[in-house]
Amino acid sequence: MNFKKLLVYTLGLSAMLTGCDGGRKTAEDGFRYTVDEFADIKIMRYRIPGWDSLTFRQKSLLYHLGEAAKYGRDILWDQNCKYNLEIRHLLEAIIEDYQGDRETEEWKKFETYAKRVFFSNGIHHHYAEDKIVPECGREYFSMLVAEAGNTDNGEKLLNIIYDPEIYAQRKYTDGDKDILSASAVNFYEDVTRREAERFYSAMENPDDPAPVSYGLNSRLVREDGKIKEDTYRIGGLYGKAIEKIVEELELASGFAENEMQKECIDLLISYYRTGDLRTWDEYNIAWVRDTLSEIDFVNGFVETYNDPLGMKGTWESIVNIRDAEASKRTETISENAQWFEDNSPVDPRFKKKEVKGISAKVIDATTLGGDCFPSTPIGINLPNADWIRKEHGSKSVTIANITHAYNKSAEEAPKSTTSEFAWDEDEVALIKKYSSYTDELHTDLHECLGHGSGQLLPGVSSNALGEYASALEEARADLFALYYMGDDKMVELGLLPDMEAYKAQYLTYIRNGICVQFSRVEPGRPNTEAHMQNRKLISEWCYEKGLADNVIEKRTRDGKTYFIINDYVKLRGLFGELLAEIQRIKSEGDYEAGKALIERYAIHIDPALHKEVRERYASLGLKPYGGFVNPEIVPVIENGETIDYRVEYTDDFLGQMLEYGKKYRTL
Repeated sequence: MNFKKLLVYTLGLSAMLTGCDGGRKTAEDGFRYTVDEFADIKIMRYRIPGWDSLTFRQKSLLYHLGEAAKYGRDILWDQNCKYNLEIRHLLEAIIEDYQGDRETEEWKKFETYAKRVFFSNGIHHHYAEDKIVPECGREYFSMLVAEAGNTDNGEKLLNIIYDPEIYAQRKYTDGDKDILSASAVNFYEDVTRREAERFYSAMENPDDPAPVSYGLNSRLVREDGKIKEDTYRIGGLYGKAIEKIVEELELASGFAENEMQKECIDLLISYYRTGDLRTWDEYNIAWVRDTLSEIDFVNGFVETYNDPLGMKGTWESIVNIRDAEASKRTETISENAQWFEDNSPVDPRFKKKEVKGISAKVIDATTLGGDCFPSTPIGINLPNADWIRKEHGSKSVTIANITHAYNKSAEEAPKSTTSEFAWDEDEVALIKKYSSYTDELHTDLHECLGHGSGQLLPGVSSNALGEYASALEEARADLFALYYMGDDKMVELGLLPDMEAYKAQYLTYIRNGICVQFSRVEPGRPNTEAHMQNRKLISEWCYEKGLADNVIEKRTRDGKTYFIINDYVKLRGLFGELLAEIQRIKSEGDYEAGKALIERYAIHIDPALHKEVRERYASLGLKPYGGFVNPEIVPVIENGETIDYRVEYTDDFLGQMLEYGKKYRTL
């Protein structure tokens, strides 16, 4: 897998920024950002700035692209586990039809379980990947099933829901079992890891300069004793959902801003009709080339995080509008892409001699869908194919209104992780002064340049790093950003106000990576999510390598553990050293070296520190995860014709989930 998009890259943003009082109003205009809280999750709203200034044609394009984004929802649910849709339909029926007391503790526990499942697009935690088990008793749940009239398969589904051994993890990565059969994801049916790897290795041609992303849009199954692919396309697997997506894309094509954008949409439609991965590549090339359109979108089987082998893409979509003023920052970065590549601390063999097609912008989301909803990225870099990136370039975006919603929500919080985990007031002051600059810049550098940097050596497969590829790729992009954050060039280009600013990012990054982020992990569990593995790898590697020079110091005070940076310059040097090594691993396809880094630094959490972090975090009353409801884009109809579109901001998470279940159900 060669992931280049930061799907959930928040650098602990939701943990560091979110607050707990969703009922307070902001100073902005009384708009409430936080609308619900349950378990470890906070639900927020995001606004669409400048909607009224858009033309009818632009609004129409955004509406139909948004509808296409919503119609892919069922695909993701089924990809995450083959019983997810049945369980969701059961939950929807219970919530809609139950006539009993909804004020009891058992009902509230059931409702929380349902919300968690809706949020995670299935029965596994969206980030930790462990199965979510209801806190209400099975007998009570069984009564609800009976009340909903589901007597045919209710007990079967209850067994799946409650039995800890059945589909225990969405993606299993430990080496003690076959990682395909032990994973709940629905990408492989009766196929072992060895068989899958043999199947796809037989397809690959090491001399092909433009290889397709083998396996990206299919399920690998055994049928009549033979292994074959069921391709996602109209007339194939997920055909009914894809038909609805295509219907909306065809309507959107009629409102395209220009011929290049229309070509892009039409290529995507052709790909959905045929399932041809060559057409997918043609679409991605056209999408990269379209840098003029104000409206843009992602739609398709894109990211491979959930596949244990890192090959099969989950369905996702995000529709957006360019923020012209804020994009000036990202344009500065992309205009200097060659300088960054040339001055990278990696081996010259692994650098691009000519950086092509790097474009970057700041956007405002209008609709989130699939694997971008309800939990969504704050930055994106696509496409994923290395050869397309090398020959045609890539697009990077930072999603401004999502970050804005996080920040506004954080203003409501009486406490923060900064005040709890910072060593002294000087650290707190440094972060408060500079984090607004450094958080955005880190995302921009990570997306625009980090993922876009470097190259594979000839003959190296993009799948060479296997199940470790995602974490290593995220580490590579983070290290690129961290290394350049401390460069004088940032001030020279006007991206940072002075050379003290980068220290705020180093502080929050190391502290989050080495301890704070583990507030999200259940006691006794390993660290399994790719972004969290990436941050742990970087932080703990730098801590260990810097021990002799006391670069990062571990201190205790009043029974609490703190990590202090004593030498920022040497830490930057360590970032550069690790960046050079991980780029070598990627460029050479060194699976064993990548595996060694992940297994030594990224997975195992110190149990004593883990316990302490969770207790300290719990005392803050914060939620470690955040997600969103979508604004509703509503047609304004007069005399049977649509004359405009207005935006309505829902404040009902469960209501939106139930509405989507009715309106956009296809499978």
